[in-house]
Amino acid sequence: MCDISVDVFDRSELTEDRILILDFGSQYTQLIARRIRECGVFSSILPYGTAVREIESFDPAGLVLSGGPATVTSEFAAKVPAEIFNLGIPVLGICYGMQTMAAQLGGRVENALTHEYGYTKVRVISKCPLFEEIVKFNADSKANLDVWMSHGDRVIELPHGFETVAVSDHSPIAAIADTQKHFYGLQFHPEVTHTDQGKRIIERFVHGICNCGSSWQAEDFIESQIQRIRDKVGTEKIVLALSGGVDSSVCAALLQRAIGEQLICIFVDNGLLRLNEPQSVKMSMMDSLGVNVRFVDAQKRFFRELKGVKNPEAKRKTIGRVFIEIFQEEAAQLTDAKWLAQGTIYPDVIESAAFHTATAKVIKSHHNVGGLPDTLHLKLLEPLRDLFKDEVREIGTRLGLPREIVYRHPFPGPGLGVRILGEVKQQYAEILRKADAIFLEELWKNDLYYEASQAFAVFLPVKSVGVVGDNRAYEYVVSLRAVQTEDFMTAKCLRIPYEVLEAVSSRIVNEIPNISRVTYDISSKPPATIEWE
Repeated sequence: MCDISVDVFDRSELTEDRILILDFGSQYTQLIARRIRECGVFSSILPYGTAVREIESFDPAGLVLSGGPATVTSEFAAKVPAEIFNLGIPVLGICYGMQTMAAQLGGRVENALTHEYGYTKVRVISKCPLFEEIVKFNADSKANLDVWMSHGDRVIELPHGFETVAVSDHSPIAAIADTQKHFYGLQFHPEVTHTDQGKRIIERFVHGICNCGSSWQAEDFIESQIQRIRDKVGTEKIVLALSGGVDSSVCAALLQRAIGEQLICIFVDNGLLRLNEPQSVKMSMMDSLGVNVRFVDAQKRFFRELKGVKNPEAKRKTIGRVFIEIFQEEAAQLTDAKWLAQGTIYPDVIESAAFHTATAKVIKSHHNVGGLPDTLHLKLLEPLRDLFKDEVREIGTRLGLPREIVYRHPFPGPGLGVRILGEVKQQYAEILRKADAIFLEELWKNDLYYEASQAFAVFLPVKSVGVVGDNRAYEYVVSLRAVQTEDFMTAKCLRIPYEVLEAVSSRIVNEIPNISRVTYDISSKPPATIEWE
């Protein structure tokens, strides 16, 4: 890892109220932070073992202990510092967070014989501020909530001062509360969309229990960041790797607003981009916003380096390495540049799980947080680092970026490199680029583009028999993928009308000679992922 200077985000400039999340490695941790921000309160994620003095430096209004993949019953179980329970602020434990809170405060947890995964009904059996105004409780009622469970352990004995406030068929203790100390625990996940009233439960914790206001606003972020960038950078120049995606485009627009001609963007064409991407970047960034962009055609170099590379993670790392090498070469020519800007956003950091905790599972390496070369000698500026995608989109809209840029579907950092299964070849990329463009064009034409959260084509390196005219064809297969999701943690396929799918298939097969068959992927996440690699 390099020792490049990092510009750390000062959260004190954002808002008076904040909630901290201590992360035990749950795949849903970032959803907790997002839900809290949707309440108008700034939230930040820290590793579960963060020292109490650092936690206190944030002056949080409340703490959330996240879920996690480990078991509390292990002698090596992860724990929060015991002193956090003496800070005099509300604590909400979710799943593993509830279990470790119970165990650390004197309760007992065991590995349950029957695990709970997926939809479950819980019944609220006692009045609790966490469920106030959400369920109408009385002693004779069955105040049921549909919730999302994902656990193998369960609490079987409560610490002193706690009471059980909800139960399920397999969890006799599904929610707990110590209302005197304002400690609460939920065995289920209120942050996921599958939990009925989950958002309102989080709102109750944030506003009703932690007494937070709603002062986190995108407009305030823009103004404070512009001033902060100017104060930090002064008259020095900044170089930015511009990809054409939402994050780097919004970062460029923000920097352009702040420092104008001091910003220099480098756009590297790696041969794995969407159709006509360089022209699109020129139109949206140079012609419309006046951003200074340098274009580098490095297609041959990328394909040469990717020859024979088939493993998905190896492809990601190869593409990232070559990009850094090229970017470094170009940046070295800008001898007056002192800063490197990146469009890193909070999920980028979270997905590279080593940032938070050893208990988290690394899903994939991320191109923005994989390390930078020591020889670059630039100070790092990441003005969007603490923002989620929806916040970045809102800021991009306020900065005047066109809707088709701000709300375009996500595109992976390695580009088509992870949408071509197996070895990446230039021929495959050309085929896929055209098929992908046809698919998206038909979605636009049929007012379905914004119905999908993400849509794309995947190239399969297998051949299928077909008939073209009177001739037998033996060509490649393309799979189409379109999903709907609110948080990208879970997703379902978009139900595209058959006539639209037929039109897409017909166009792809007729307009691209190397394809003989088109399929549509209807897999949900989980168990599948959104991307194929």
